[in-house]
Amino acid sequence: MAYDGEILTQSGFLNIDCSNVAVVAVSGAGPNVCGHLMLGAGSSGNLTYFHVALVRGVPKYMSEVGFQRYLKDNKKSEIRRRYLALPDPNAANLYLEGLMANTWTWGVLPNNCVAFVEEVIHAGGGDWSSYSNCPSVAIQDTIPVRATRFMNQLENEIYQLYRAPGH
Repeated sequence: MAYDGEILTQSGFLNIDCSNVAVVAVSGAGPNVCGHLMLGAGSSGNLTYFHVALVRGVPKYMSEVGFQRYLKDNKKSEIRRRYLALPDPNAANLYLEGLMANTWTWGVLPNNCVAFVEEVIHAGGGDWSSYSNCPSVAIQDTIPVRATRFMNQLENEIYQLYRAPGH
């Protein structure tokens, strides 16, 4: 069986800094075109990843090394990663610890891997949420964010044009 993480077996393990978290989308396996979503927490470059990996079971976690093994064993690749700052990291940590200690029932569209990540972020006071329960789409920028980025780029190009000699 391919590696999908470890089960949390001791209380208090999750003394992880949740002030900055990463929403990590990976490709799906088999017919899953939507992919899979995980939450990364901890110090930069040394994240611990959390996710729901079973239809019914406790969520799992993995180290940075475990995450690389997960990708390789499951023939997956990272699609995108988005970092977020949480105003109440202690609440996120406590909520995540509660999730890790209880059974999660995956419900395809409701109560799926995206919902798992959203719940921890909201517990920590974050306002990120997905506009899709399909992880490969979930962390894409919203249309207003894309429009703002485009307008800023356009404005910068116009500014550079007028700074050119002869203008």
